[in-house]
Amino acid sequence: MIDDPPSPFVVEWLPRVAALVEPSPCALDVAMGRGRHARLLARSGFRTFGVDVKLAEVRDAVARARADAVVVRGWCADLTTSDLPRGRFDVILVTRYLQRDLFASIREAVKTGGIALYETFTVRQLGHRVGPTSPHHLLETGELIRRFEGFEVLFYEEVSSPEAVARIVARRTRRS
Repeated sequence: MIDDPPSPFVVEWLPRVAALVEPSPCALDVAMGRGRHARLLARSGFRTFGVDVKLAEVRDAVARARADAVVVRGWCADLTTSDLPRGRFDVILVTRYLQRDLFASIREAVKTGGIALYETFTVRQLGHRVGPTSPHHLLETGELIRRFEGFEVLFYEEVSSPEAVARIVARRTRRS
């Protein structure tokens, strides 16, 4: 089975982010699925953790990482009922996943000086007639940057083509 390739946004920003965090950085891939980004994090030198609600996908991601000669520590959790560990990660990565009540936990899980990379669909994706259709899975215009208010925004964009997504790279400061 061929994996989806990693997000070009993540591929572009990961080396930059690695240069901004402490040596031996610890990263978390939220809703990691089969681990395409978790493996990229591990290959980039991060001590990598991944969380997903589907146990079979967590097991698959860990096994795929092992086959790639990298380590991904996976755990299965329902993030609608479990918080992320506070102040634990230098980098938190979220792609193609939106759970609005998880933003506070993500913010708290990033260490001071750490980075959040987030990319997911916006309501404009409905015009493409593919992808998510529930408003629960689509960001409103400007919503993502508001969710990281108080963080230092290193990059932000919302695009409509080829997919309608919002992307942010934000650093947690002492006051955030």
